[in-house]
Amino acid sequence: MTQVQFKIRPADILDIPAIFSLILALADYENLSDKVTGNIESLKEDLFGVKPCIEAIVAEIEPNQQVVGFALFFTSYSTFLTLRGIYLEDLFVLSEYRAMGIGKALISNIAQIAIERGYGRFEWSVLEWNEPAITFYKRIGAEILPDWRICRVTDDALERLAKQ
Repeated sequence: MTQVQFKIRPADILDIPAIFSLILALADYENLSDKVTGNIESLKEDLFGVKPCIEAIVAEIEPNQQVVGFALFFTSYSTFLTLRGIYLEDLFVLSEYRAMGIGKALISNIAQIAIERGYGRFEWSVLEWNEPAITFYKRIGAEILPDWRICRVTDDALERLAKQ
């Protein structure tokens, strides 16, 4: 396997098309391409608009500055700790750049951000069929919580719930 030089850095507004392309690649990897309804404009607004609600970092290959991975996250809160935390929404590295330390560098960078900000936790979800990711997460010290399940309400169900 060829090693590459890369750097992890905060995303900037010029990275939006690359990040959105990686989001589409992630959806394809997870067999969820049909679920992508967002667009570049919304992503740009949420990252860099008047009221940003998410943050992102990117992995950039040197020297050509190609973005080959990203992590997108936002602030969460623990009532038990009474501390903020970071929730990692997505972490993705193009397949040809995996096993080179890029994913670990992305996740480590977010852990550093959490520590620097005095946050109490760093959490994310993983699909139960994604054994390569689960193995990776366990290897870096993550605990896979067996008793917790994600609950989600979207689309028509969200509308119905809001009217109750």
